[in-house]
Amino acid sequence: MKSSALKCLPFLLFLLTCFFNIHVTRAQNKKPNIIFILTDDQRAEAMGYAGNKIIKTPEMDKLASQGIYFKNAFVTTPICAASRASILTGLYERTHLYTFQQGNLKQPYADQSYPVLLKKQGYYTGFYGKFGVEYPSFNTMFDQGENYDRNTKYKDHRGYFYKTLGKDTVHLTRYTSQKAMDFISSAPADQPFCLSLSFSAPHAHDPAVDQYFWQPEVDHLYNDVVIPPPIMASDADFMAQPDYVRKGENHTRWLWRFDTPEKYQKSVKGYYRMISGVDLEIGKIRKLLAEKGLDKNTIIIFLGDNGYFLGERQFADKWLMYDKSLRVPMMIYDPRNPKHRVIEDEVLNIDIAPTIFGFAGLSQPKSWQGVNLSGYTKAASPAKSRVDFLCEHLWKVDIIASSEGFRTKKWKYFRYREDLKHEELYDLTKDPLEKTNLVNEPRFKSVLIEMRQKMEKKIASLEKSRL
Repeated sequence: MKSSALKCLPFLLFLLTCFFNIHVTRAQNKKPNIIFILTDDQRAEAMGYAGNKIIKTPEMDKLASQGIYFKNAFVTTPICAASRASILTGLYERTHLYTFQQGNLKQPYADQSYPVLLKKQGYYTGFYGKFGVEYPSFNTMFDQGENYDRNTKYKDHRGYFYKTLGKDTVHLTRYTSQKAMDFISSAPADQPFCLSLSFSAPHAHDPAVDQYFWQPEVDHLYNDVVIPPPIMASDADFMAQPDYVRKGENHTRWLWRFDTPEKYQKSVKGYYRMISGVDLEIGKIRKLLAEKGLDKNTIIIFLGDNGYFLGERQFADKWLMYDKSLRVPMMIYDPRNPKHRVIEDEVLNIDIAPTIFGFAGLSQPKSWQGVNLSGYTKAASPAKSRVDFLCEHLWKVDIIASSEGFRTKKWKYFRYREDLKHEELYDLTKDPLEKTNLVNEPRFKSVLIEMRQKMEKKIASLEKSRL
């Protein structure tokens, strides 16, 4: 009997090896799940891993330290509507022309959005949270989805606390997280999924006297902390702005939130608590992925939809061409290639759609203008060749000055579209805070002309690419 068993052992080992190889091959060939997380108004510095010693974001920090952290991530348009359209379509605002008060996202661009195309390629797709783009056929874009944001009819905490789970009214952040977990739990086992989550936090609830509202679980945070005052917030920094900017919404909202030391402390702590609330829910989602055995094949992409002023220049919110308004947090975690990297290359919101397609193993449409960043998880540097990009805010409204600019690694140039005589030029290597406008310095005249010409050439090429 022992002799027969020994004779069978090589055959049994052979079968076991075949089974193992087949299992591994199937696992390797299976398309990954993708979760794309978007926050609203989270600036680049509002994360522990970015060097912020006060804010508590352990889950965001973990994504950054376990995966790819992009030190120089930017949006091409610093306002939610246009930025989100650019994320969906992989296009600059100058091409898709979507922003507030411009009607619906045009059908040709919706047809080439990443969720529509990904769904056609066999991905099970979901979306929960703030879509931020007017499009009447939202429900056809995803297999499952719900589009909601702050409820502006309420001028108090109910702007964020109006959704229910069972009999409990919960914060929108908690609601979005639960919807995500329900989606993950019910997604078909024989399809890869792509889940897009768009948290309304940490956007202030503008109609309310108390601008920031958060979950009770983070109430205790920051109570014994004194937030350092903002840099470049003097009267001189404010007066350096053109009159129409000083009278605009950036300063108006600064008066709502930051114009006294007491309001500043309260508002920044509220803003941080809302981000910590999102962080808390990311932890719950990742825990569920591990419990379901999905964590080893689920890629997580994290991005902020635009930057944010926290009192700098006596401003609040975003919209302008300064880096505080343009820079955002961005990370990619691919558990299949978990090597950590910190990337200096400039990456953009228009890169999200190509990157999702890259991870899905799909070729991106030729119309898309972004770069597939998935190679960063495999030691490549696909955006290294990017030497410049256009930044723009095309919405023309009385309270926000429309502007356009051009940024390289060294130089930033911008102007206001209704006042072309006002231009600003900064040497970012020597003046990263953008404090000294060089536009009237004779020795930089050639740089000014070159940057202006490059911007106008880029604008012309993007306008020609419209569908």
